[in-house]
Amino acid sequence: MSVFQASILAADCVFYKGPCEYMSVPSLRGQYGIMAHHNNAIGAVVPGMLSFQIPGEPVRIASVSAGLVKIENNEVLVLVDSAERPEDIDENRAKRAADEAKEALLQKRSIQENRIAQAQLARALNRLRIKNSTRGDVQ
Repeated sequence: MSVFQASILAADCVFYKGPCEYMSVPSLRGQYGIMAHHNNAIGAVVPGMLSFQIPGEPVRIASVSAGLVKIENNEVLVLVDSAERPEDIDENRAKRAADEAKEALLQKRSIQENRIAQAQLARALNRLRIKNSTRGDVQ
């Protein structure tokens, strides 16, 4: 199978950099699949599950937050605020973050504070969903 160069960069680290056969990125319209020699494109990444296939290895998944994806000349660049493997997600911390964000949404706050709380809630719920969906078969 043909490969492309992939770079998945979080705000605080390089999550993955190397060859990739396939990638699925969460987008506004659902999962966006990318294979070698994909047309050039730029798009938004929403909080969700990113999956990618490294040649000769099982599919890897990650919980990602909002960001963007750029596809150009058989190279894919994913820039996100955060990217975590399911086994690195602290379930209790994610639950606390979700509870705190829900509480913040119930309080009368500015539009900006409300949007921040919504983003924090989306990230926490996504982390919990991915942690729970991979129990027993974490790669």
